[in-house]
Amino acid sequence: MNERIKATPKDFFLWLGAMVALYLSVGSVVAVTFEYIERLVGSSSIIGYDPYSGGMQFAIASLIVVFPVYIILTRILNQDIRRNPEKKELWIRRWLVFLTVFLAGLALVIDLIVLLYTFLGGEQLTAAFLLKVVTIFVLFAGIFYYYLKDIHGYWENNEKQSKMVGGGVALVVLMTIISGFVIMGSPATQRALREDDQRIRDLQGIQSQVTEYYRTTEELPNSLEDLKDPLVGAYIQNDPATGEPYEYTATGKLTFELCATFALPLPEFNEKGIDPSDWRVRDLQQKAEDWGHGEGRTCFERTIDPDRVKPYKELNEALRF
Repeated sequence: MNERIKATPKDFFLWLGAMVALYLSVGSVVAVTFEYIERLVGSSSIIGYDPYSGGMQFAIASLIVVFPVYIILTRILNQDIRRNPEKKELWIRRWLVFLTVFLAGLALVIDLIVLLYTFLGGEQLTAAFLLKVVTIFVLFAGIFYYYLKDIHGYWENNEKQSKMVGGGVALVVLMTIISGFVIMGSPATQRALREDDQRIRDLQGIQSQVTEYYRTTEELPNSLEDLKDPLVGAYIQNDPATGEPYEYTATGKLTFELCATFALPLPEFNEKGIDPSDWRVRDLQQKAEDWGHGEGRTCFERTIDPDRVKPYKELNEALRF
């Protein structure tokens, strides 16, 4: 080992930054790929749960920002070693490269253990599960191979092959990012979906407030203004996009109508083969039954059942007896 070369602060942070960028990129690729598998052959393709969750957003954002950082830093470090071969023996490089090889090998072992454990336990090896196992194996086998070769200085001596590997990996990551947008839709679509979901929650809140008003006064409110009561903390939300109030109309003594303008139709899902105990299924079923809507203005007719929604006055009288 060449002991004369010393690690400078620049060397330390370049290597540390490259490895951190690698680990974040790997985690993001796994997250996006697993989500894509679920959407294609897993339960998510059936029940269609939230495709624009925060985890998915973070994974795609990380890939867009962090992976190019990893490529740039790795290229800078390899070029530096080609100019100064003795820097292969920097302690920070050796520790981080060997740690990466160890972690990649450990991931491969755990991946195979999970596969065998599931098989020996008699559990069903679903297509989604097997694809996830293959994804982990291929990804970490590639990392293990690359950095094992790096330990022996292969990439510094074969710049052309190094560039080919970098280009191939970049292409795979680009396809992963594109697949993520296929799953999630464009940012504009996601904003519209979130706003529509907020509209449903707002209408649910108004419906509850109208029911509570009926319990208290034994009549329906004439307008949404009647529901606003700062003493009890009642507050009626407006449309999240336009800021306009929602439409409410008392159509009878016990019937009323709520209206809102939606940006997109409520996503549909296939009920065949679903698990009815799944909370995501129940939530989507409830939305489809009670708040199904198309694009544009949609109204919902509601009727208060006096046998189920009793005024507080009647309840208090009943308790006296």
